[in-house]
Amino acid sequence: MHTTLTPQREKYFLLTLAGIQFSHILDFMIMMPLGPILMAEFGIGTHEFGLLVASYSFSAALCGFLAATFIDRFERKRLVLLIFGLFGIATLACGLAPGYVTLLVARGLAGAFGGVLGALVQTMVGDVIPFARRARASSTVSTAFSVSTVAGVPLSLWMANHLQWRAPFVFIAVLVGLFIFVGYRFLPELRHHMRPSTGSGQAKRAHPFSAMFEVLRDANHLRALLYSSLIIFSGFTVIPYITVYAVGNVGIAQADIPLIYFAGGAATFFTARLIGHWADQHGKVEVYRIIAVAAMLPLLVVTHIGAAPLWAWLLCTTAFFVLVSGRFIPAMAIITSAARPHLRGTFMSLNGTMQSLAMGLATTLAGFIITQDSAGNIVGYQMVGYVAVAANLVAIWFVSRIVMHDQHPNLPDVVPK
Repeated sequence: MHTTLTPQREKYFLLTLAGIQFSHILDFMIMMPLGPILMAEFGIGTHEFGLLVASYSFSAALCGFLAATFIDRFERKRLVLLIFGLFGIATLACGLAPGYVTLLVARGLAGAFGGVLGALVQTMVGDVIPFARRARASSTVSTAFSVSTVAGVPLSLWMANHLQWRAPFVFIAVLVGLFIFVGYRFLPELRHHMRPSTGSGQAKRAHPFSAMFEVLRDANHLRALLYSSLIIFSGFTVIPYITVYAVGNVGIAQADIPLIYFAGGAATFFTARLIGHWADQHGKVEVYRIIAVAAMLPLLVVTHIGAAPLWAWLLCTTAFFVLVSGRFIPAMAIITSAARPHLRGTFMSLNGTMQSLAMGLATTLAGFIITQDSAGNIVGYQMVGYVAVAANLVAIWFVSRIVMHDQHPNLPDVVPK
């Protein structure tokens, strides 16, 4: 099932996928720091701005579900470049939006294509990279998060402050055009997931939802989807409110907030590769468990710490970035390998849907738990930390129930009738 690449071509392949990931992750991340600028520009409140942020996730969830009906019917390279191009057009539309409503629609479109892109990138990693090296490959692609945190967000904010709020979206659209050219040059064509036609020339699948139903009939797929959702849920109960808590409760100056992202992103840039190498050498499940157990400490400290100096807060949040995000490196190798190879694209699209829904549910639940007092302090963040740790513990227990098909190639690749 794997396309064999030379070491040099494999390196270019992974770096190209990392570039695609960087573009749509930056597009997602830049909205939250732009909040004050957009609220002043359009004269909107926190509720309307919240809709701008949420529209991306909910649109990604819906379109991930729809993409599951067709994603395994097409050659991977052409499909990813087509969707990436449409994502670039939607992002450019964000930068050209004349008002709030048009920006809201454009954000929804960007989320629709961005969510599918994330699933396709992970699918292509699973299609090309053998199981023995998959965690390290995932760590290479995940450096997109580190680079977007360290360089992309500060640069985008600088452009927004010195040029206009539209500039970051135009910048991302230009990046998309550049990476489409690179992708056309370095991404291999991937067709081996496509089932051959029957003698009558008709495809085996009788209707658009057949692949989705085939994925959902497999209990192992369902366990992997639940496991993926638990990991996302445990992180995103805490993540959206870190900045507000830092300013209101810890006493960090607003001007120092970029240091949190710079330090955390810089650390993960180095630790991601180490975690990926470690997972391939010593076992993906074992390494995931060790990092997930260690991640409970920063989950609790970040949500419980009171007033503290900047250096202490940076130590806490950097450990949070390294360990909470570090869980995803072995976890994504496990999740990708849980899919039956001919259904990997459909499975990963459904996985993207589940992750987006878990993200929205976690953020909403945490928003109900916490309140803000008259002094601007966050109340109830400690309970959010306990919820995150509980979900993390369930995921640690659940991972042992997932069968990785690429680790056991002799397993049948069809669902028993």
